Amino acid sequence: MDSIFHEKQEGSLCAQHCLNNLLQGEYFTPVDLSSIAHQLDEEERMRMAEGGMASEEYRTFLQQPSGNMDDSGFFSIQVISNALKVWGLEIILFNSREYQSLMINPMYEAHTIFLLQWFNLNSLLTGPELISDTYLALFLAQLQQEGMFKCSWIQSIFWRSEKYTKGLFCTGYSIFVIRGNLPECEAEQILKIMRVQQQRRPKLIGEEEAQTSAGYGQCLQRK
Repeated sequence: MDSIFHEKQEGSLCAQHCLNNLLQGEYFTPVDLSSIAHQLDEEERMRMAEGGMASEEYRTFLQQPSGNMDDSGFFSIQVISNALKVWGLEIILFNSREYQSLMINPMYEAHTIFLLQWFNLNSLLTGPELISDTYLALFLAQLQQEGMFKCSWIQSIFWRSEKYTKGLFCTGYSIFVIRGNLPECEAEQILKIMRVQQQRRPKLIGEEEAQTSAGYGQCLQRK
């Protein structure tokens, strides 16, 4: 598990953590993502300008804040998509027509092609979390049933194999499949030859410290 790259939460940089955990390395910084966001903003401005720079719609657009980033560290799904395109990767909305036309079935391929494992690389966790095929299947089924996955952060899950490389990540309302070949990494090489086991599941950042503080407080009361 130590070979798996896991970038923990810092501020509101969920998109950065999602990308780096998915790609398994420190590939993107806030500056990199800001540059992509500014480029998207400029492209949107140019499209709006085609309707006339003196139009009310264009003037209103200029007064609005960016929809691709803000000062908190938020970056839009369009920024994430363009960042992944740098690596030749494409995001596909889970269970969309395009997804169904590609007949992607991670559960089936994981058992018939290679011995694979899934990991939850949520940046809000203290470390990578090994998850079972059953858990992942239930996770996706719940998403389909509810119509959206309610969360305020981006959770990334990745699966690697020798022939196919796919990943999943979800935003506050949708889940996406990553199509393409992720960069090679140390964890991939290890997962090709052995299955890893996890004796203790990671906790949410701050949860362990809170429990330790509570236990310490109880000890003081007993004294």
